[in-house]
Amino acid sequence: MTAWLNWLNWQTAGVIAAALLFFWGVGAYNRLMSLRNAIGEAFAQLDAHLKARGEACDKLLAAVAPRLPSEQATFDALASAQAESQSAAQASRARPWAPDPVGSLAVASALHAAALTRLLSLLDHQAELRSETDIDALVSELKLIERQRAFTRQVFNQAVGQYNEALHQFPTRILANLYGFTEARSL
Repeated sequence: MTAWLNWLNWQTAGVIAAALLFFWGVGAYNRLMSLRNAIGEAFAQLDAHLKARGEACDKLLAAVAPRLPSEQATFDALASAQAESQSAAQASRARPWAPDPVGSLAVASALHAAALTRLLSLLDHQAELRSETDIDALVSELKLIERQRAFTRQVFNQAVGQYNEALHQFPTRILANLYGFTEARSL
């Protein structure tokens, strides 16, 4: 009788331990999924600003390019960077937590920012163009969009940081490797 009670206690302890491990695993998986989904939500906001920036850049190029034909290289550089940035954003939309497409987007965004800075610097030296209300309004709109994009980029990077931090915590790390969760990349 004592042996049977002893065996029953060990069996109960084993079932309780297995249940605890199972529920911990479900909780850890759900936490990683919610953090990964937060990356997707943050990217959706960022993507909206990337699209708005693209539309504003296209309008600005259409307004300025005919007036400054000698600066075609600047306009071509921005148009090329714009196309590359849109392509990289499209590749990142499906899986914004995947490091490779987001890395390409980071590079494309840096190139786009450099080309845009070059155009805005050119416009700063062309006072007669800046005095025109349509171009000044486009530049102001573009600067506002850039500030909003910078903020949403920061939100995206914070979401990535939280996800990566949870991914590297000790017991969750084992589960993450088991289910194929990988580290995300920030912009």
